[in-house]
Amino acid sequence: MNDFFINWLANVPGTAAPYAFAALGLIISERSGVLNLTAEGLMLVGAVAGLGASLTMGGHPLIALLVAMLAASLMSLLFAGLVVILRVNQVIAGLSVVFFCQGLTGLIGTLANWQNHPIAGLKKIAIWPLSEIPVIGRILFDQDLVVYLAIPIFFAVSFFLRRSMLGLKLRAVGENPAAADAAGLNVSLYRIGAIVAGSSLVGLAGGYISVVSVKLWVTGMVGGRGWIAVALVVFARWAPWPALAGALLFGCIEGVVPRIAAAGISVPQYLMLMTPYVATIAVMMWVGARNRGYQGEPGALGQPHVREERR
Repeated sequence: MNDFFINWLANVPGTAAPYAFAALGLIISERSGVLNLTAEGLMLVGAVAGLGASLTMGGHPLIALLVAMLAASLMSLLFAGLVVILRVNQVIAGLSVVFFCQGLTGLIGTLANWQNHPIAGLKKIAIWPLSEIPVIGRILFDQDLVVYLAIPIFFAVSFFLRRSMLGLKLRAVGENPAAADAAGLNVSLYRIGAIVAGSSLVGLAGGYISVVSVKLWVTGMVGGRGWIAVALVVFARWAPWPALAGALLFGCIEGVVPRIAAAGISVPQYLMLMTPYVATIAVMMWVGARNRGYQGEPGALGQPHVREERR
Protein backbone atom coordinates (compact mmCIF):
# COMPACT_ATOMS: atom_id res chain seq x y z
CA MET A 1 0.00 0.00 0.00
CA ASN A 2 2.89 2.35 0.74
CA ASP A 3 4.29 1.75 -2.77
CA PHE A 4 0.83 2.47 -4.21
CA PHE A 5 0.72 5.95 -2.69
CA ILE A 6 4.35 6.78 -3.51
CA ASN A 7 3.95 5.72 -7.16
CA TRP A 8 0.70 7.65 -7.37
CA LEU A 9 2.05 10.88 -5.89
CA ALA A 10 5.27 10.63 -7.92
CA ASN A 11 3.18 10.79 -11.11
CA VAL A 12 1.00 13.69 -9.97
CA PRO A 13 3.34 16.57 -11.01
CA GLY A 14 3.61 15.25 -14.57
CA THR A 15 -0.12 14.58 -14.76
CA ALA A 16 -0.94 18.04 -13.41
CA ALA A 17 1.46 19.93 -15.72
CA PRO A 18 -0.87 20.14 -18.76
CA TYR A 19 -3.72 21.46 -16.62
CA ALA A 20 -1.44 23.99 -14.94
CA PHE A 21 0.12 25.44 -18.10
CA ALA A 22 -3.17 25.52 -20.01
CA ALA A 23 -4.96 27.29 -17.14
CA LEU A 24 -2.10 29.76 -16.74
CA GLY A 25 -2.19 30.58 -20.45
CA LEU A 26 -5.95 31.15 -20.31
CA ILE A 27 -5.53 33.45 -17.29
CA ILE A 28 -3.12 35.65 -19.25
CA SER A 29 -5.54 35.84 -22.18
CA GLU A 30 -8.64 36.47 -20.11
CA ARG A 31 -7.00 39.12 -17.93
CA SER A 32 -7.14 41.27 -21.06
CA GLY A 33 -10.93 40.90 -21.17
CA VAL A 34 -11.11 38.18 -23.85
CA LEU A 35 -13.10 35.06 -22.97
CA ASN A 36 -10.86 32.29 -24.31
CA LEU A 37 -12.41 28.85 -24.85
CA THR A 38 -9.83 27.62 -27.35
CA ALA A 39 -7.67 25.58 -24.94
CA GLU A 40 -8.82 22.16 -26.16
CA GLY A 41 -8.04 23.03 -29.78
CA LEU A 42 -4.75 24.80 -29.14
CA MET A 43 -3.56 21.93 -26.95
CA LEU A 44 -4.20 19.59 -29.88
CA VAL A 45 -2.20 21.92 -32.14
CA GLY A 46 0.66 21.92 -29.64
CA ALA A 47 0.48 18.13 -29.31
CA VAL A 48 0.62 17.41 -33.03
CA ALA A 49 3.26 20.10 -33.67
CA GLY A 50 5.51 18.86 -30.88
CA LEU A 51 5.23 15.22 -31.91
CA GLY A 52 5.69 16.14 -35.58
CA ALA A 53 8.81 18.16 -34.76
CA SER A 54 10.26 15.20 -32.87
CA LEU A 55 9.61 12.79 -35.74
CA THR A 56 10.67 15.02 -38.63
CA MET A 57 13.42 17.16 -37.15
CA GLY A 58 14.93 14.54 -34.86
CA GLY A 59 15.88 17.27 -32.41
CA HIS A 60 15.88 17.57 -28.66
CA PRO A 61 12.45 17.24 -26.98
CA LEU A 62 12.79 20.80 -25.64
CA ILE A 63 12.97 22.04 -29.24
CA ALA A 64 9.80 20.07 -29.97
CA LEU A 65 8.10 21.80 -27.05
CA LEU A 66 9.17 25.20 -28.36
CA VAL A 67 7.68 24.26 -31.74
CA ALA A 68 4.46 23.31 -29.96
CA MET A 69 4.36 26.72 -28.27
CA LEU A 70 5.02 28.53 -31.55
CA ALA A 71 2.37 26.55 -33.43
CA ALA A 72 -0.31 27.29 -30.82
CA SER A 73 0.64 30.98 -30.80
CA LEU A 74 0.32 31.19 -34.57
CA MET A 75 -3.04 29.42 -34.51
CA SER A 76 -4.24 31.79 -31.79
CA LEU A 77 -3.88 34.67 -34.25
CA LEU A 78 -6.97 33.28 -35.99
CA PHE A 79 -8.94 33.58 -32.75
CA ALA A 80 -7.45 37.01 -32.01
CA GLY A 81 -8.42 38.27 -35.45
CA LEU A 82 -11.99 37.05 -34.99
CA VAL A 83 -12.62 38.50 -31.54
CA VAL A 84 -10.42 41.59 -31.45
CA ILE A 85 -10.46 42.86 -35.02
CA LEU A 86 -13.77 41.51 -36.35
CA ARG A 87 -15.44 41.52 -32.90
CA VAL A 88 -17.13 38.15 -33.40
CA ASN A 89 -18.93 36.75 -30.36
CA GLN A 90 -16.13 35.33 -28.22
CA VAL A 91 -17.95 32.14 -27.24
CA ILE A 92 -18.80 31.28 -30.83
CA ALA A 93 -15.31 32.18 -32.05
CA GLY A 94 -13.68 30.05 -29.36
CA LEU A 95 -15.81 27.01 -30.09
CA SER A 96 -15.27 27.42 -33.83
CA VAL A 97 -11.49 27.48 -33.38
CA VAL A 98 -11.66 24.35 -31.22
CA PHE A 99 -13.62 22.42 -33.86
CA PHE A 100 -11.33 23.69 -36.60
CA CYS A 101 -8.23 22.60 -34.67
CA GLN A 102 -9.73 19.19 -33.95
CA GLY A 103 -10.29 18.56 -37.65
CA LEU A 104 -6.99 20.09 -38.74
CA THR A 105 -4.82 18.16 -36.29
CA GLY A 106 -6.60 14.90 -37.11
CA LEU A 107 -6.03 15.52 -40.80
CA ILE A 108 -2.35 16.42 -40.35
CA GLY A 109 -1.66 13.45 -38.12
CA THR A 110 -3.34 11.06 -40.55
CA LEU A 111 -1.78 12.43 -43.74
CA ALA A 112 1.68 12.54 -42.18
CA ASN A 113 1.21 9.03 -40.80
CA TRP A 114 2.16 10.09 -37.28
CA GLN A 115 -0.45 7.92 -35.63
CA ASN A 116 1.05 5.67 -32.93
CA HIS A 117 4.69 6.45 -33.84
CA PRO A 118 6.51 6.41 -30.48
CA ILE A 119 9.33 8.83 -29.71
CA ALA A 120 11.99 8.92 -27.01
CA GLY A 121 10.48 12.02 -25.41
CA LEU A 122 11.81 13.99 -22.48
CA LYS A 123 13.48 11.98 -19.73
CA LYS A 124 13.20 12.56 -16.01
CA ILE A 125 16.06 14.22 -14.14
CA ALA A 126 16.83 12.88 -10.69
CA ILE A 127 18.37 15.60 -8.52
CA TRP A 128 20.86 13.64 -6.44
CA PRO A 129 21.08 13.33 -3.45
CA LEU A 130 17.63 14.90 -2.91
CA SER A 131 16.03 12.20 -5.04
CA GLU A 132 17.23 9.60 -2.50
CA ILE A 133 15.20 11.10 0.35
CA PRO A 134 12.57 8.56 1.42
CA VAL A 135 9.08 9.19 0.01
CA ILE A 136 9.42 12.86 -1.00
CA GLY A 137 12.58 12.22 -3.03
CA ARG A 138 10.72 10.49 -5.86
CA ILE A 139 7.76 12.84 -5.63
CA LEU A 140 9.61 16.17 -5.76
CA PHE A 141 13.10 15.53 -7.09
CA ASP A 142 12.68 12.89 -9.79
CA GLN A 143 10.73 14.77 -12.45
CA ASP A 144 11.32 16.14 -15.93
CA LEU A 145 12.70 19.61 -16.67
CA VAL A 146 9.32 21.10 -17.60
CA VAL A 147 7.88 20.17 -14.20
CA TYR A 148 10.88 21.77 -12.48
CA LEU A 149 10.31 24.94 -14.52
CA ALA A 150 6.62 25.16 -13.61
CA ILE A 151 7.15 26.99 -10.30
CA PRO A 152 9.50 29.64 -11.80
CA ILE A 153 7.04 30.16 -14.67
CA PHE A 154 4.16 30.65 -12.25
CA PHE A 155 6.27 33.06 -10.20
CA ALA A 156 7.12 35.02 -13.34
CA VAL A 157 3.52 35.26 -14.56
CA SER A 158 2.22 36.16 -11.11
CA PHE A 159 4.84 38.90 -10.78
CA PHE A 160 4.04 40.12 -14.30
CA LEU A 161 0.31 40.40 -13.65
CA ARG A 162 0.51 41.92 -10.16
CA ARG A 163 3.76 43.87 -9.99
CA SER A 164 4.95 44.92 -13.44
CA MET A 165 3.72 48.06 -15.18
CA LEU A 166 2.93 46.11 -18.36
CA GLY A 167 0.89 43.59 -16.38
CA LEU A 168 -1.05 46.33 -14.59
CA LYS A 169 -1.85 47.92 -17.95
CA LEU A 170 -3.02 44.55 -19.25
CA ARG A 171 -5.32 44.15 -16.26
CA ALA A 172 -6.62 47.68 -16.78
CA VAL A 173 -7.53 46.77 -20.34
CA GLY A 174 -9.45 43.76 -19.05
CA GLU A 175 -11.24 45.71 -16.30
CA ASN A 176 -12.24 48.83 -18.20
CA PRO A 177 -11.10 49.02 -21.83
CA ALA A 178 -12.79 52.37 -22.41
CA ALA A 179 -10.86 54.00 -19.56
CA ALA A 180 -7.65 52.28 -20.68
CA ASP A 181 -8.19 53.60 -24.19
CA ALA A 182 -8.79 57.10 -22.84
CA ALA A 183 -5.48 56.80 -20.96
CA GLY A 184 -3.70 56.15 -24.25
CA LEU A 185 -3.42 52.34 -24.19
CA ASN A 186 -3.90 50.41 -27.42
CA VAL A 187 -6.60 47.98 -26.25
CA SER A 188 -6.52 45.84 -29.39
CA LEU A 189 -2.75 45.45 -29.26
CA TYR A 190 -2.81 44.45 -25.59
CA ARG A 191 -5.55 41.91 -26.18
CA ILE A 192 -3.85 40.35 -29.19
CA GLY A 193 -0.55 40.19 -27.33
CA ALA A 194 -2.22 38.54 -24.31
CA ILE A 195 -3.94 35.96 -26.51
CA VAL A 196 -0.73 35.04 -28.32
CA ALA A 197 1.39 34.92 -25.15
CA GLY A 198 -1.17 32.91 -23.23
CA SER A 199 -1.67 30.52 -26.12
CA SER A 200 2.02 29.67 -26.13
CA LEU A 201 1.57 28.17 -22.65
CA VAL A 202 -1.55 26.34 -23.81
CA GLY A 203 0.54 24.92 -26.68
CA LEU A 204 3.20 23.89 -24.17
CA ALA A 205 0.51 21.98 -22.27
CA GLY A 206 -0.45 20.10 -25.43
CA GLY A 207 3.14 19.47 -26.42
CA TYR A 208 3.84 18.13 -22.95
CA ILE A 209 1.14 15.49 -23.40
CA SER A 210 2.53 14.16 -26.70
CA VAL A 211 6.27 14.70 -26.18
CA VAL A 212 6.65 13.99 -22.46
CA SER A 213 3.66 12.07 -21.11
CA VAL A 214 2.38 9.80 -23.89
CA LYS A 215 5.36 10.05 -26.30
CA LEU A 216 3.19 9.49 -29.39
CA TRP A 217 0.34 11.08 -31.32
CA VAL A 218 -3.25 9.85 -31.24
CA THR A 219 -6.14 11.81 -32.74
CA GLY A 220 -8.00 13.67 -29.99
CA MET A 221 -5.40 12.72 -27.42
CA VAL A 222 -5.98 15.84 -25.29
CA GLY A 223 -9.16 14.13 -24.14
CA GLY A 224 -11.03 17.08 -22.64
CA ARG A 225 -8.15 18.46 -20.57
CA GLY A 226 -8.58 21.83 -22.27
CA TRP A 227 -12.16 22.10 -21.04
CA ILE A 228 -11.07 21.20 -17.52
CA ALA A 229 -8.47 23.98 -17.79
CA VAL A 230 -11.27 26.41 -18.66
CA ALA A 231 -13.08 25.34 -15.50
CA LEU A 232 -9.85 25.66 -13.51
CA VAL A 233 -9.60 29.34 -14.44
CA VAL A 234 -13.01 29.97 -12.92
CA PHE A 235 -12.14 27.84 -9.91
CA ALA A 236 -8.95 29.90 -9.42
CA ARG A 237 -10.75 33.23 -9.81
CA TRP A 238 -8.30 34.17 -12.59
CA ALA A 239 -5.29 33.94 -10.24
CA PRO A 240 -2.16 31.85 -11.06
CA TRP A 241 -1.44 30.16 -7.71
CA PRO A 242 -4.97 28.85 -7.06
CA ALA A 243 -4.89 27.55 -10.65
CA LEU A 244 -1.74 25.58 -9.84
CA ALA A 245 -3.40 24.16 -6.72
CA GLY A 246 -6.42 23.16 -8.78
CA ALA A 247 -4.18 21.55 -11.40
CA LEU A 248 -2.52 19.46 -8.69
CA LEU A 249 -5.96 18.40 -7.48
CA PHE A 250 -6.97 17.21 -10.92
CA GLY A 251 -3.54 15.67 -11.38
CA CYS A 252 -4.18 13.59 -8.27
CA ILE A 253 -7.56 12.50 -9.59
CA GLU A 254 -6.29 11.59 -13.05
CA GLY A 255 -3.09 10.01 -11.73
CA VAL A 256 -4.90 7.58 -9.46
CA VAL A 257 -6.74 5.94 -12.40
CA PRO A 258 -3.76 3.99 -13.85
CA ARG A 259 -2.52 3.23 -10.32
CA ILE A 260 -5.81 1.52 -9.47
CA ALA A 261 -5.65 -0.46 -12.71
CA ALA A 262 -2.03 -1.46 -12.06
CA ALA A 263 -2.94 -2.59 -8.54
CA GLY A 264 -5.48 -5.01 -10.01
CA ILE A 265 -8.46 -3.37 -8.32
CA SER A 266 -11.63 -4.16 -10.27
CA VAL A 267 -13.39 -0.90 -11.13
CA PRO A 268 -15.59 -0.28 -14.22
CA GLN A 269 -13.44 1.31 -16.94
CA TYR A 270 -15.88 4.04 -17.91
CA LEU A 271 -16.45 4.97 -14.29
CA MET A 272 -12.73 5.67 -13.97
CA LEU A 273 -12.64 7.63 -17.24
CA MET A 274 -15.46 9.91 -16.13
CA THR A 275 -13.88 10.61 -12.72
CA PRO A 276 -12.03 13.86 -13.71
CA TYR A 277 -15.20 15.32 -15.20
CA VAL A 278 -17.31 14.39 -12.19
CA ALA A 279 -14.66 16.09 -10.08
CA THR A 280 -14.87 19.17 -12.32
CA ILE A 281 -18.64 19.42 -11.77
CA ALA A 282 -18.23 18.93 -8.03
CA VAL A 283 -15.53 21.59 -7.76
CA MET A 284 -17.56 24.11 -9.76
CA MET A 285 -20.62 23.47 -7.57
CA TRP A 286 -18.50 23.98 -4.45
CA VAL A 287 -16.97 27.20 -5.79
CA GLY A 288 -20.37 28.53 -6.83
CA ALA A 289 -21.89 27.81 -3.42
CA ARG A 290 -18.91 29.21 -1.52
CA ASN A 291 -18.44 32.48 -3.42
CA ARG A 292 -21.85 33.66 -4.52
CA GLY A 293 -21.11 37.34 -4.04
CA TYR A 294 -17.65 37.49 -5.59
CA GLN A 295 -16.75 36.16 -9.00
CA GLY A 296 -13.29 37.66 -9.51
CA GLU A 297 -13.40 37.79 -13.28
CA PRO A 298 -12.09 40.84 -15.20
CA GLY A 299 -14.76 43.50 -15.44
CA ALA A 300 -14.92 43.51 -19.24
CA LEU A 301 -14.52 39.75 -19.76
CA GLY A 302 -16.25 38.69 -22.96
CA GLN A 303 -17.06 42.24 -24.03
CA PRO A 304 -15.73 43.52 -27.37
CA HIS A 305 -14.13 46.94 -27.37
CA VAL A 306 -15.33 49.51 -29.89
CA ARG A 307 -13.04 52.50 -29.97
CA GLU A 308 -14.94 55.76 -29.95
CA GLU A 309 -14.05 58.58 -32.26
CA ARG A 310 -12.04 61.34 -30.62
CA ARG A 311 -12.44 64.99 -31.44
